[in-house]
Amino acid sequence: MIVATAGHVDHGKTSLIRALTSVDTDRLPEERKRGMTIDLGFAYLPVEAAPGQPPVDSIGFIDVPGHERFVRNLLCGLSGIDLAVLVIAADDGPMPQTAEHLSILDLLEVPGGVVVMTRIDRVSDARIAQVRALIETMCAGTALSGVPIFPVSCLDGRGIDALKEHLLSAARSSALRSRRGTFRLAIDRVFNVAGTGLIVTGTAASGSVQVGNSVRAPDGTSLRVRSLHVNNRPAESGQAGQRCALNLSGPGDVAASIARGDWIVAPQAPLPTARWDARVRILGSVPKPVANGTPVSVHLGTAHANARISWLEARTVDTGASAFAQLMLEHPIGAAHGDRFIVRDPSSRRTIGGGQVIDIFAPARGRTKPERLAYLSAMAVHNDATALARLLDVCVGGLPLRQFRANRNLAEDEAQELFARVQMERIATSDGPIGFSPARWSSVERQAIESVAKWHLDSPCTIGMPEDRILDSHAPRVSRPLAIGIARELALRGRLVRTSGTVRLPTHRPTIDPAQEAMWRKLAPHIERRPLRPPSLHELAALLDEPTEYVESALEHSARLGRIVRVSSRHYYVPSALRRLGEVVCAVAQDDANGEVSAMAFRDRSGIGRNVSIEVLEFFDRKRFTRRYGNTRRLVRTLEDVLGEDEPRRM
Repeated sequence: MIVATAGHVDHGKTSLIRALTSVDTDRLPEERKRGMTIDLGFAYLPVEAAPGQPPVDSIGFIDVPGHERFVRNLLCGLSGIDLAVLVIAADDGPMPQTAEHLSILDLLEVPGGVVVMTRIDRVSDARIAQVRALIETMCAGTALSGVPIFPVSCLDGRGIDALKEHLLSAARSSALRSRRGTFRLAIDRVFNVAGTGLIVTGTAASGSVQVGNSVRAPDGTSLRVRSLHVNNRPAESGQAGQRCALNLSGPGDVAASIARGDWIVAPQAPLPTARWDARVRILGSVPKPVANGTPVSVHLGTAHANARISWLEARTVDTGASAFAQLMLEHPIGAAHGDRFIVRDPSSRRTIGGGQVIDIFAPARGRTKPERLAYLSAMAVHNDATALARLLDVCVGGLPLRQFRANRNLAEDEAQELFARVQMERIATSDGPIGFSPARWSSVERQAIESVAKWHLDSPCTIGMPEDRILDSHAPRVSRPLAIGIARELALRGRLVRTSGTVRLPTHRPTIDPAQEAMWRKLAPHIERRPLRPPSLHELAALLDEPTEYVESALEHSARLGRIVRVSSRHYYVPSALRRLGEVVCAVAQDDANGEVSAMAFRDRSGIGRNVSIEVLEFFDRKRFTRRYGNTRRLVRTLEDVLGEDEPRRM
């Protein structure tokens, strides 16, 4: 169990932890010199398990600074805690920082807490009763409403044993947090140990980690967990809700790029982002409504960034109210759905409000549209299955399931189990699977069939409709990968026939032009004799002693029938030859250490010559089978996605 203190400066937070654990958490020379906590301090209290209960290692205490100048450090310490100890001195009573810290605990929705009234040795019983009444009034309606209040004296020890027993009992009865999700740890300390190397510490926010696991640094570097400590003891694994110290190894000077505020995460965890959609609550103590575009300072986990707040439902939000907002940060911060954050003024001198992250893939455009607000309302639902079902209903163009998994920080096996439980149609695309509710899919299927039927009426001489245009005439417009995925799925179900990048109804037979057909019978032997390097358009015209324009017209007619594919202004290929050349591209990429395809390597492997090789590779670029990077190319789609089925039968 992780416990953090909170409260006004000089109300005895550090002394209280010393009385409970015998550990002085003021570790910095300046802290000891000034007698004031500046940065986070840590201590641990061993816990013996109650009979019949699972073992509990210890309670981890995080001592936070109380001075208003160090609220940023305080917010780092409150990340991911299980219980808060709000400390109030009996002689002073509640003070300004007491109220602000209580507001922060309330905005973070800390799951448990107690209030400790310190320095009772300095006051009378009447004063203790008076301060107790003030505390109860102040905590009413907050996350600490109705929590126990413990009067103590760190000087003579009164009340310390009762408080300690309460905390130990809470630790014994608390269950370990779920290991659900991918591993994420918010870093609050980074240092090097001679002979050991880089150490990062923090409270694990989700998932679990084991010695030997690979994790990802903020810049994407892959690191290995050499060893770890959990709650100040060596361990083989750690999980959400535990204080973890990871000994990391990686390439180069990895420590130079890691600092407090960064996250160490599992390789499949979401990347940091500089734009979130969230629900934000403004404190009732804020003097005036918060306008659209207001600059703020955002604190999440152990990180902070300046940002601007853009309200999605109104131009201003009143004090004490909450609303959907988009936060546009000056630099990316690691976040996931459900993470809680605090919003302060740009100078970080006053807390304005706080909220909960809803969508880390927030769009820059269309963010206030009704359909977007409906999406956020569905995504804001806490239960994953309920949220998924509602999103499938509101997403007319389908729900990107890979994005949903990353947004809610689900491990792959958790996501697949969830997707199997919720009724949906899953469509495979090159961008990942897209989910449709049964009703939405029925509508998409009907629209696609209607589009293809209309194409046949308008273009009876073609073999079929280009698969990436299957929903062009319907709103909302879908992405090219999704259109191809829908076409492929309907072909698998027998509703359409997919051939060489086109789709047609099973009953469709294209209209044949007799003259063009006769010309094709003359052209075909010349093209099929050397399929990987067929004659050019001008060479074919010369071979048949026909005008180039007439030959080109016949070739275009055959291309519309799916017999051949125009690769460039000069060359036409039969689909089977293009498939063979595509297989050569795949082989070259597989043999290359970086998965790259150079024109020279493709030319040598295919044997078709430099100029024709360039034409073929540029055709594959246009078909988005490959993507060019400088002088090389990389595969971006499968050959099946690009060319569909094998060459069709002759018509």
